[in-house]
Amino acid sequence: MTDLTTDTLIIGCGIAGAAAALRLSDDPNHHVTVITRASDATYSNSSWAQGGIVTRGLDDSPELLVEDVLRAGAGLSLPRAARLLAEEGPRLVREVLIERCGVRFDRDPGGELVYGLEAAHSVRRIVHVGDKTGEAIVRGLLDTLAERPNVSLLKHHTAVDLITFPHHSPDPLDVYEPEACHGAYVLDRDSSEIFRVVARHTVLATGGLGQAFKHTTNPPGSRGDGLAMAWRANVRVINSEYVQFHPTAISVQGAPNVLVSEAVRGEGAVLLSPDGEPFMHKYSPEWKELAPRDVVARAIHMEMLEKGYHHVHLDIASVRPTQFIRDRFPALVENCMRFGIDPTREPIPVVPAAHYFCGGVLVDDWGRTNFDGLYAVGEVSCTGLHGANRLASTSLLEGLVWGDRAARHILTSTRQSIPFDRVPAWLHLGDLIPDPALVEGDLTTIRNIMWHYVGLIRTEERLSRADRELRHLFHEIEGFYRTARLNDAMIGLRNLIQVARIITFSARRNRNSRGTHYRADAPPVDLPVGTLIAR
Repeated sequence: MTDLTTDTLIIGCGIAGAAAALRLSDDPNHHVTVITRASDATYSNSSWAQGGIVTRGLDDSPELLVEDVLRAGAGLSLPRAARLLAEEGPRLVREVLIERCGVRFDRDPGGELVYGLEAAHSVRRIVHVGDKTGEAIVRGLLDTLAERPNVSLLKHHTAVDLITFPHHSPDPLDVYEPEACHGAYVLDRDSSEIFRVVARHTVLATGGLGQAFKHTTNPPGSRGDGLAMAWRANVRVINSEYVQFHPTAISVQGAPNVLVSEAVRGEGAVLLSPDGEPFMHKYSPEWKELAPRDVVARAIHMEMLEKGYHHVHLDIASVRPTQFIRDRFPALVENCMRFGIDPTREPIPVVPAAHYFCGGVLVDDWGRTNFDGLYAVGEVSCTGLHGANRLASTSLLEGLVWGDRAARHILTSTRQSIPFDRVPAWLHLGDLIPDPALVEGDLTTIRNIMWHYVGLIRTEERLSRADRELRHLFHEIEGFYRTARLNDAMIGLRNLIQVARIITFSARRNRNSRGTHYRADAPPVDLPVGTLIAR
């Protein structure tokens, strides 16, 4: 692949990146380049979202949704961001997803949308496509984008680093200029060549970082690539201690931790100990199974720790008829049956797993970062919406809203590209072929450290040990990186160790418990607490 120029470079094509590309494509003179490291463009965190997307329910209002978001965020959600989501989101679901992209959300026999209920929502307001909502949304967006001649999609390409000034500038006087982004260095995974993409605007839409933990509901590509690239460039990153653990992932020996959607509990499923006893009333008498995710995840974790369980059970079979389960949750039935479990007849063994990153690259109401020309949307960003604990099914809507807003802002910009001769070509540092055994061994070590020391329950002792071990591993991996011929696995390993250190640093620095950041050695707090990282 040769170097190229574009008006806007979008790194990632989940709902946030695709929504931005779609809005930008409305200007036929604006060229958009979208890259994804996957060979199948639909393969993203967004596609794995099962439960649904928030819109406005029948007995709902923007004010009610704002209240629910702020309550779930444990005092750290930004009210302005919540209002933006509540006011603009439902309109975009209708205009973009339903009318433009033809997403066929589930409807009743009369043709009206069916609204689901999920944890910490006060009314039914989640629309869904069975339990494959994310996949249906992403396919609808990508199919629509495929018809736009001014959108280029580069599959099997991995972003290596952002092109930022003054860091990459050959002119020493640029140190006095405002920090800016001018595109990215990109690896063509087929040719193994790294080339320059110079862009007037760059949008990070790389998703989450669940692969930093031993147990996660995220796909293998969720390595925190965008967060690590931003951190290396000195882009502002905040609230990184707030990693949401999903309470329910299938737990079968030798099988991946496949998500069991929040919507299953929304439809009445009950959490039971392995001997059949309910326990959520002990941890949340008011909400029980519909308590915020951090409460439910810790409740399961505590039951497992205190009583030596390997998992707990989630029972939908006893509360819903077989046909309802098959119709409402076809992916759940399919996934469970792959592992020898029939959810229409028996409880599902489940454990908590790393699920969603509530912090990220700090952005404003338009998705702008502190670097001129750089935007971030979706899970890699921190709009302030999720605070210390995300409200269920708001993530897809946040990606849609801020993807659309970032694109609208870009379309008003008169910023120009810089010439290629101002951007140095990628410097190859080494030619050693990365040993897959070393890469996999380091990945396993990172995930185990993060799960045991920086997981659901944290203490100073655990965090300080994680800090020491990750610091040593970081230097080993940096040396490895600088002598190797880069491939996707090596890039991912470097990003993951940096992401692990960011989370650990933030968690250690914040000595108060709030939302998903639970410290057993510190009391909970009521005042907003945030953590800022600038490398």
